[in-house]
Amino acid sequence: MATTLTGMVVRSGPDLRVVGGALLLGLAGSGMALQAGGPRMAALLLVGLLLGISLYHASFGFTYAWRRFLVEGEGRGLRAQMLMLAIAVTLFFPALDAGQIFGRPVGGFVAPLGVSLMVGAFLFGVGMQLGGGCASGTLFTVGGGSTRMVVTLAFFVLGSVIATAHMPFWLSLPSLPPVSLVRELGLAPALMLNLAVFGAIVLATLVVERRRGAEAPKPRGRWDMMRGPWPILAGAVALALLNYATLVLAGRPWGITSGFALWGAKLFDLVGIPVREWPYWVARAGALDASLWRDVTSVMNFGIILGAFLAAGLAGAFRPVWRLPLPALLSAAIGGLLLGYGARLAFGCNIGAFFSGIASGSLHGWVWMVFAFAGNWVGVRFRPLFGMSRG
Repeated sequence: MATTLTGMVVRSGPDLRVVGGALLLGLAGSGMALQAGGPRMAALLLVGLLLGISLYHASFGFTYAWRRFLVEGEGRGLRAQMLMLAIAVTLFFPALDAGQIFGRPVGGFVAPLGVSLMVGAFLFGVGMQLGGGCASGTLFTVGGGSTRMVVTLAFFVLGSVIATAHMPFWLSLPSLPPVSLVRELGLAPALMLNLAVFGAIVLATLVVERRRGAEAPKPRGRWDMMRGPWPILAGAVALALLNYATLVLAGRPWGITSGFALWGAKLFDLVGIPVREWPYWVARAGALDASLWRDVTSVMNFGIILGAFLAAGLAGAFRPVWRLPLPALLSAAIGGLLLGYGARLAFGCNIGAFFSGIASGSLHGWVWMVFAFAGNWVGVRFRPLFGMSRG
């Protein structure tokens, strides 16, 4: 047995019923993705499934890692994120500079710098700590059997679609044009600058650890590729490589939360709420009419949940808890709303804006990190109000 980074999952022998169910669902999903979008969509479902396995087995969460650094000064999670980003920019920047991979056009996530981005990232950061996860963390913990995170996900979807109704207002606020460091500085300078910043953040975490006397996490046990747990650095490498695979297959990086907005909009439309009249969805009417199995983000999200479900079965750790105290439900609901609303305003989440934004050479990814980190600082201080520890 071993314990995950968050200390929440105790692993034992594989649960063959869960593993079998996950494999059957995976096969069914592959068939639907293949029918709706062809081999490329089926391959993206597989990439999502591998992301789910990697996130679960490495317990690769942004929320817990940032909280550990804010509260304890322990920076192992942040260092793993910097390794992930370093690998990603090394792979992404040459492809984005060329504009193609293997003859297929590719583009990054490059977004404006404005009030919407800053407010959205801050709200998302608060939501991370109240909701108990980020976008990727919500998906892999739902797949791993967390019933509390199902509540977070439901309100994440609700907050996302509500934000789309307000987008004309937020986009009318002061903003600067998108800035691509690759385009503005050139390939080599942009790459060297980003790598230098990653290195500076790693050194800063080491200095903070020494000054605050932060304790290193306990060893997580023997590394088992199939059953887990994985070293967090292995998760960092896997996520970087799988994001690059997404760029190759989809022509753009990995994203998560636009899928949540689409799920919510389809539900609103189904019950008669006039989302089709909202400017955000007028420009995306085709997505409302099409199958979710034709939406790259949704298909990969399904894959992440399935991958985590499979990983939990392999670890023998799929044990949902059905009774949740009211404070936990309230924090999940409030956190989910903030996560969904903030992600739309900020043009993405910890994946689409932070990870894939920085991997795309977009300055908005760094701005997102600063304001989301500030939001996490505030969110940590709200956690005791809901019966949660600050650590």
